[in-house]
Amino acid sequence: MRQARHLEKRSLSLAGHRTSVALEPAFWAVLEEAARRRSLPLAALVAEIDAARTDPTVPLASALRLFALAEAQRR
Repeated sequence: MRQARHLEKRSLSLAGHRTSVALEPAFWAVLEEAARRRSLPLAALVAEIDAARTDPTVPLASALRLFALAEAQRR
């Protein structure tokens, strides 16, 4: 069985609180590109995605992956 790619952990400040998010590098790449296209720092894009979560039980990492998937599908 193949071993899964490692996760890349990044620390961010969201709503005045430090948090860490671990995602696969491919997801970070899509998020970074989306932030560049919007002329936003990555942390600001992540904060927008975090604020848009309607279900607080959905982990931030999951919300970021879903956003990245939608971005990739749009392109």
